[in-house]
Amino acid sequence: MSSALSGLKISVIGGDERELILISELVTMGATVTVTGFPKDRVCHGAFVVDSVNEALKSAEAVILPLPGTNTEGVIRAVFAENQLKLTEQGIANLGPNNLVIIGSAREYLKEWSEKYGFKLLEIIEMDDLAILNSIPTAEGAIQIAMEQTPITIHGSNICVIGFGRVAVTLARSLKALGAEVTAVARNQGQLARAYEMGLKIADYDHLKEITNNSDIIYNTVPAMMLDKSTLKYCNPDAVIIDLAAQPGGTDFEAANSYGLKAILAPGLPGKVAPTTAGKILANVIPRLIINELADSKGNLLFG
Repeated sequence: MSSALSGLKISVIGGDERELILISELVTMGATVTVTGFPKDRVCHGAFVVDSVNEALKSAEAVILPLPGTNTEGVIRAVFAENQLKLTEQGIANLGPNNLVIIGSAREYLKEWSEKYGFKLLEIIEMDDLAILNSIPTAEGAIQIAMEQTPITIHGSNICVIGFGRVAVTLARSLKALGAEVTAVARNQGQLARAYEMGLKIADYDHLKEITNNSDIIYNTVPAMMLDKSTLKYCNPDAVIIDLAAQPGGTDFEAANSYGLKAILAPGLPGKVAPTTAGKILANVIPRLIINELADSKGNLLFG
């Protein structure tokens, strides 16, 4: 597949160390890669660094934005950028019907622009081939935080995992392997059945107050308010809460502080605790997505 993207014009806008690994892979696969948001000395040979988002969008057939995406004002996450990167309608208007924009999760305005200008918008944060692989560094990072923030071992501790999606499954399995007593709290009966099959204790949301009262460590993976003031009131006062959901998380952090609880918001762990591994995951998944999505509209390309 070394020339699978030969001649394709791809722009990578913003990001962190993960995108640097992705950029290198795209160049290796023959793409013409334009980059903004990184200093030239950090970008591999063969990629072209430009100064602005609009310049990067010109002539791009595929655009890759960071997994965290943009904020409500269009500001793009770019940890190495000297100046703020912002996605605007003026810049995005350069894209046409046969173009592709890849992002973790898109804001409503980007979805509206996609309909208005006809480019294809691909949200990838919930895709299994990415999310399951990313759950590995997320789980390791979440366990690392617990080890650093508690005076006890994981082995023998009572741990509550709220939600039982892809991240929670990997996290709970790892915690149990380390000897923790893990309780999975979820609404979905299929997820609870899987948790039971894994040898975990299970509970539904109606028992959350009771479970958190007896937990040493509480993980939330649900992107909704799960640990509100009324629930936090019953938490074990010595418990550590680690919220892995996307910002703003699923914990009332103000209330947690008022009750003297230690609560930590920890989204985006793959890029923080294992950027090389997380970058390799992107480099494995995203080129394949580009090939699949553009194969029909770029029928003259010979994909490897």
